This record gives sequence, C-alpha cells and structure tokens, in this order.
Amino acid sequence: MIAANNVTVRGLRLEGVSPSMVEDPSAIRVVEASGCRIENNVVDNAFFGIYLARATDCRVTGNMVHGSGQDEVTNGNGIHLWSSRGITIENNHVRGHRDGIYFEFVHDTRIAGNLSERNIRYGLHFMYSDDCSYENNRFVANASGVAVMYTRRVTMIGNRFEENWGPAAYGLLLKEIGESRLERNVFTHNTTGLLADGADRLIAEENVFRDNGWAVKLEASTSEAFFSKNQFLGNSFDVATNSREHSTRIEGNYWDDYRGYDLNRDGVGDVPYHPVRLFSMVVERHEPALILMRSLFTGMLDAAERVLPALTPETLVDARPLMRRPT
Repeated sequence: MIAANNVTVRGLRLEGVSPSMVEDPSAIRVVEASGCRIENNVVDNAFFGIYLARATDCRVTGNMVHGSGQDEVTNGNGIHLWSSRGITIENNHVRGHRDGIYFEFVHDTRIAGNLSERNIRYGLHFMYSDDCSYENNRFVANASGVAVMYTRRVTMIGNRFEENWGPAAYGLLLKEIGESRLERNVFTHNTTGLLADGADRLIAEENVFRDNGWAVKLEASTSEAFFSKNQFLGNSFDVATNSREHSTRIEGNYWDDYRGYDLNRDGVGDVPYHPVRLFSMVVERHEPALILMRSLFTGMLDAAERVLPALTPETLVDARPLMRRPT
C-alpha cells in the first residue's frame, strides 16, 4: 500500500492476489496520497489490479492489467478509483476483470488511449463523477461497453465502442446525466450503440453508428438532447424510443436509408427523414416480434409509415438530412 506523496511504481510484475469478500485486496493500492505515478507495470490475476482511494493528481499510465475473466466473484476491477480528483488514466490495457475501469465520486479526471476489452461487466463504469473526460479509448467485446451514471459535465470524444453483444448489452449507457458532450465516437457491432436514459441536454455530434442492432435508443426520460452531423450506416434500427413525445432535436445527420432528393443541390435533403421505424415501436412493446424483422409484412408496415407518418414520433424527425456522408 502507498500512503506517501510523490511515489513512483514503475516496471514491476505483480500477480496472484487472491479474492476476498471482506476487503478489496489489490496488486497496487494508493490511499490518501498525491502526485504518485503508476507506470508500465504488469498485473496478472489480481483481485483488484490498481486501486486509488482519496488520491489526488496521480498518473496511471502504460500498465497491463489482466484478470482471469471467469466471474465477478473472483475478479474485482482492473483500475479502480474512489473519491479521488485530478487523476490521469492513460494508455493502459485492461482485460478480464469485473469492470475494466471503475470510478465512483471521482472529479476532474482524464481517461485517454486505453484498451478495455473482454471484461465481465463493463469496459468503463463510473458514477457520481463530474467534470471528467474520456478520449480515444477502445471498449471491445465487454458484456457491456461503458456506463456513465448520475454524473454531470462529462466529455466523451474519439472513443470506439465495438462488439458489445448480448440480450441487454450496449456500447454506451448514459443514465441520469446532464450537460455532457458525445463527439467523434464510433459505435460498431453492438446490440445497442447508445442507450440514453435521462441524458438531459446531451450534445451528440459527428459520431458514427455502424452495423449495430439499435444505433440509438432514446428513452422518454431524456430531454433537450441534440443530435447533429452523425452518420447512421447499416443499423437494423437507427433510432428507437418508448415515447411519442420527445424534446430531443435531430438535425443535419446522414442516414444511409434516406431516399429523398435535393433539387437545389445544397447537400441537404428536401424531404424530412423519419428515423424511428414503426416496426421498432412494435418491437419496443412486444420484443418477440423481432422474429418478423426480415419479413414482407415488416417492409410493408414501414413503407406505409414513410408515406403517411402517423404513429411514429413527430418530434424525432430530421428536417435537414444530409445527402452525402460527412468527411
């Protein structure tokens, strides 16, 4: 355990920290210290890998933290922060833990350039952690990619959410967050790319949603969000919602399923695009209906709704769909 300021732990190999249900045994533990550097270490099969509690202004960089990947009982979190501030988590590789990276009551912290893959629960999970940013990370093949919960002013830029498959899996869950930004991220091959549940005043711009089951799910609890300059490519459903009334605004996105025209050639479609398919609303209420996904009936249902939209949400309409993909 490190309880002194300005300590550096570099280049060690640590392994075989046994699990405990009473304590949180860790390979490297920093408690009530500042200015510490945890760099270029290898941690194998430790219950908790790197654990910071009430730490400030520390750096955790270039570490390899690998758990067994068996179950949540025998694996804690790879990199765990509690009640800390001003931490940098950068260029680490975390695999096979309960949560790859976990934050609780953490503020003013930056997560950048990490690979968090094949974790049992989440690649990144944080709660009650305001004013943090995560940039240029990859979250691959976790049970679910990232969960950001009960948090304000989070910045999420340039991340990749990939191959997070499962009955309740998603690339990114935003639950009860406010005043946050989601920019230039890529969501590909997820059951659900983005699930926004109470994501108030979210700004989502220049993201790519490709080959997901559901690209974006907007719950009724999300209000005053704004989606612009995003690309929707090859998803089964681009946008789904459980409400016909929504304050979220969608404008100026590219939709590969858009079949409108552009008579004045300004790059913007002259016909509004309704991204919420009628069949997606049927599935929202009766999930077993997914078995009809590729049927002729489903195609006729959606075609009729496109011609005379009556049941899909009137507010979730892109009035300025892009004719060409943004560069």
